[in-house]
Amino acid sequence: MRRLLGMVVGLWLAFAGVAQAVEVEGVTLPSEVTVQGQALQLNGYGIREKFFFDIYVGTLYTAHPVASTEAALALSGPKLIRIDFLYHEVGREKIVEAFAEGFEKNSPALVGSPEEKAFLGWFVHDFVSGDEVDLELDGDGTVTARQNGERLGSLHSPQLARGVLLIYLGAKPADADLKSGMLGRH
Repeated sequence: MRRLLGMVVGLWLAFAGVAQAVEVEGVTLPSEVTVQGQALQLNGYGIREKFFFDIYVGTLYTAHPVASTEAALALSGPKLIRIDFLYHEVGREKIVEAFAEGFEKNSPALVGSPEEKAFLGWFVHDFVSGDEVDLELDGDGTVTARQNGERLGSLHSPQLARGVLLIYLGAKPADADLKSGMLGRH
C-alpha cells in the first residue's frame, strides 16, 4: 500500500505545476530547499529499511530532475541528501559502519583515504527519531554534513562528494528501493 501511495504522490509531483511538500511516515519533505544560495527541488525520496524496520526517510534535492545515477553525477551545482531518522535510536557506530560499507561497495578508492577518515569522523553522536542529517554536495566538490542544523564538518574533495552520492545511488546502494525513490521512481 505504501508503494502505491508513493507512486501516486510521485506522479502527482511529476505532473503538478508547482510541487507541494510531501509527508512520509510523519516527516514533512519540503518541495524546495536552498543550498549555497541555490534553490533545489525535491527529486525523490524513499525509506531505508533494515530487518523490516523503517530506519529513515532519505531524500535527494537537485536543481533539475534526475532519473539516473549518471544524470545525478553529471548535474553540476549543489545537491542535498537529507536523512530524517524514524527509528528510535541508531548508534553512531552503525551509521559510520554503513557509510564505510557504502564507500567500499561503490567507491573503493576512497577506503582508508584521509577524506573517508575525515568524513566518518564527523559523526560522533547517536541518531534518534526526529534527527535530521544533511549531506550537502556543493558543485565544486565540497561535502558538508549537518545534524539538526549543526555543522559537523566540511571538506573539499570531489572524489568524496561523488562517493557520498554513490552510497545512495551507486551500483550497490545501501537500499535499492531507496535509490529508486530518490531518483523519482516511487
